[in-house]
Amino acid sequence: MPILPRQNPSQGQLNEGKTSSSRSSWRAAPYLFILPYMLFFVIFRLGPSLAGLGIAFTNWAAVGTPKWVGLGNFEAMVRDPLLKDAVLNTILFTALTVPLLIGLGLGLALFMNQPYRGRELGRVAVFTPFVVMSTVVGVLWTWLLEKDFGLINVTFGLDIPWLVSKDYAMLAIVMTTVWWTVGYNMVLFLAGLQDIPRELYEAARIDGAGRFQLLRRITLPLLAPTMFLVLMLTIINTFQVFDQVFVMTSGGPGTSTLTLVQYVYTTAFQFRKFGYGSAVAVLLFAILVLLALIQTRAYRRGLEGVTE
Repeated sequence: MPILPRQNPSQGQLNEGKTSSSRSSWRAAPYLFILPYMLFFVIFRLGPSLAGLGIAFTNWAAVGTPKWVGLGNFEAMVRDPLLKDAVLNTILFTALTVPLLIGLGLGLALFMNQPYRGRELGRVAVFTPFVVMSTVVGVLWTWLLEKDFGLINVTFGLDIPWLVSKDYAMLAIVMTTVWWTVGYNMVLFLAGLQDIPRELYEAARIDGAGRFQLLRRITLPLLAPTMFLVLMLTIINTFQVFDQVFVMTSGGPGTSTLTLVQYVYTTAFQFRKFGYGSAVAVLLFAILVLLALIQTRAYRRGLEGVTE
């Protein structure tokens, strides 16, 4: 008859203590992994944002003691014609850019999702501009759109002063932005398309559904969550347009391409009105929050309409 080894009571307590310590370590592991990002977020995002909110209620030139002015900066914004131009230009840029980025992104994703030779190369070619630095993109398109020797005018036999004309400068910024960022939307739509079960398409084809019916009855309804995500991200990003404007036109000619972020930069760092610049940044933040709430509410109503 085998004799079971006797367990020392003190040894059992020691093992139990090691097990408890090991469990505590495993529970703490996720927090240790996100700790570097949280430190980065607090130091470089949350802290400056809260500081900017406080500065918005002061008159401060980056040196000396800030002077408390209460709502004075926000009252001044109501009478500021440059701010009005910046808001209208930003809305115009968003209205021109978002439909192109959504439509082209979805069209490219549908095309790149089909089985054909060279599909991976096509995906890389469309997405590659998005990884290029914004300053490089701005300089590159400044050369391409140059009136006398730019590749666009030379290739198509045009004589358009893209970057020095009020009629074309915003269009040039839109073209640059679409070329630069449409690949990002394409990747998001591709991820959504590949989550749709293939069995649904096969069953619909057996029932005699054509390509347009597959797109309208299966693809677009099941792609709605991805569509909502892409729409929200695109609107938020277009409202924050700055880099290509700064490099290509610096807000000109006149104020034809002056956007909200460009105006924040100009007011704070060129005119040294940090208080007023922070107030404009708070206005931009409020607009983005309002747009996000409207989109979320519309999306939830759409879901309720589908489920009823």
